[in-house]
Formats: sequence, structure tokens, C-alpha cells
Amino acid sequence: MSQESGKSCRHAFTEALLAAGRLDRTIMAVTSDAKGSVTLQDFEKALPEQFVELGIAEQNAVGVGAGLARSGKRPFVCGPASFYSARSIEQVKNDVAYGGLDVKVVGVSGGVSYGALGSTHHSLHDLAFMRAIPNLAVLLPCDVYQTAEATRYLSTHPGPAYMRLGRSAVPAVYASAEGSFSFGRAIRLREGGDCTIIAAGEASYHAVAAADELAREGIRVRVLDMATIKPLDEAAVLAAARETAAIVTVEEHSVCGGLGAAVAEVVVQTHPVPMRIVGFPDEFVPAGSSRELFAHYGISGAAIAQRVRELVTAKVAR
Repeated sequence: MSQESGKSCRHAFTEALLAAGRLDRTIMAVTSDAKGSVTLQDFEKALPEQFVELGIAEQNAVGVGAGLARSGKRPFVCGPASFYSARSIEQVKNDVAYGGLDVKVVGVSGGVSYGALGSTHHSLHDLAFMRAIPNLAVLLPCDVYQTAEATRYLSTHPGPAYMRLGRSAVPAVYASAEGSFSFGRAIRLREGGDCTIIAAGEASYHAVAAADELAREGIRVRVLDMATIKPLDEAAVLAAARETAAIVTVEEHSVCGGLGAAVAEVVVQTHPVPMRIVGFPDEFVPAGSSRELFAHYGISGAAIAQRVRELVTAKVAR
């Protein structure tokens, strides 16, 4: 597990999208005055006929994406996650998902990536919104390697999807792209039977750090990287519930309706075990850098490790 990849997921996405667009001329990049935020400059320069700029009009961008899909194109509609998962949610639901159209909505600067801009620009609600929409796949890759693989998959996979990416350079969880992504499948990053940590996105790095810290204390923790939030790998969740003593979920999202809720829905109906959901509380999160907000709200290796200790200790005490 590398400390720093030196590249952001949004850059990995646009590099992979450009490569895919060169091979498949039906692939289109659609954006709403977010060319710089998404880093689509090279795509526009290399493939100008496959690039559409709508201006500050996220709802229109999704509608245009739906129209392009109806005409045989394969659009990737890209822009800030906070806007595409709120302002244009009706268009995602009715224009794209309802018809099962081949439109990929890519929300960049997701979670608290826009930290200094505060709650208006945070997207700590998007997983809850998007996973409740029928037909819509929901992806949250954790590093540049997984982002590139997920983008390559989406470039050939028909049907609607939402993928959320962060803004800044992120630590690498994987050593290479190979084996870093499998649609609808969790990837096991660490083995253990005392507890399972299920994480997604940038939280996966911190989950691995927690497991490694606990391993030095003799607490063996399974870590699942759940890059596909929907369809969720229910088999992996059920195996974790049956084979380990407890489950902790970790995500850069509200504790309401995200990965933790998705996992809990499986656990409570199939094999109940003690659980904790680690994420952002049900409040408007203040301004601050991602690093500051992660630390303040306990999304760090040390804080996650402590939650696991408390859970495992309580289980033993009973």
C-alpha cells in the first residue's frame, strides 16, 4: 500500500476516458462549465467532435446525455458531484435511469473534496440518492488504479451508472491496475476473523491502515474494498457476517443511506452481527480541508482501529 500516488482519481479517469474515446468514437464527454475541474482539456483537444460543453447547466447536461444515448452515442456526463447528485437528480432518475440509457454520470470532487467551500459543495448525500434509483449502478473507486479500471469497464458496459471521484491526489491502495476492480464484487485487501472492515473510496486506504495497526496487536481484521456500492456484493457481506465476529463500515458519506446502510440492510435480514457505521454525522459539515475533516470525524486508521477494538472487546465481554 503506497503512501502517495501523486495523481488524483479525476486525472486517472480522464486519461482512461481519452484512451477509450480514441478506440470508440461513440464515446462522448459532456460537461457543464467543469472542463478544468474534471481535467477534460486533453480530451477536448484530441477529440473535439466527441466533446460537448453546456455551461453551468447540470440538468441540461444530463438531458443532452440522454439524447446522445438515444442517438447511439455513449456519453460520460461529468461535473461536480454536489450538483449532479442534487440539482439534476430528477434528470438522472427520469431521463437516464427510467429508460435504462447508456449514460455515465461522473461526479468529481465528491465527498468533502471541496472542503473549503463548505456544505453547499459537499456531496455527502449522493450515494443515498443514487442507490435508491432503479437501474442505476453506483461506483466509488478508491485510488487511481481502480479508477482507471472502473472507467475502462464503464466504457464498454451498457446501461446507466453513477461514479463519484475525489479531487486531490490520493494514496494508492493497489500496486497496479491489474486486479483492482471487478464490477459488483468486493476485493479482499486483508484477511482476518476477528472483525471485518468494509470500506469504499478514499476511506479504503484508512481501513487498511487500521487493519495493519490492529494486526500488530494480534487482532486480525478482514478488509473488503467495496468499490461497487450498487449492485452490492451481498455474498461478501454475508460471508463477513458469518465468518467474523463483527462488521465496521467506513465511508466518505453521511451515515444515513450510504455504504453502511447498504451493508446493514443485508446483515440485519440475513445474519445479524454487531455493526458500526463510520462516516459523517447527520449534520451540515463545516468548511475545512479533506484531511482536516477526515481527522475530525474519525475517518483515519487510528480512529477506525479504536472503533474495531471497542466492538471486538464488547463482543468478547458478552
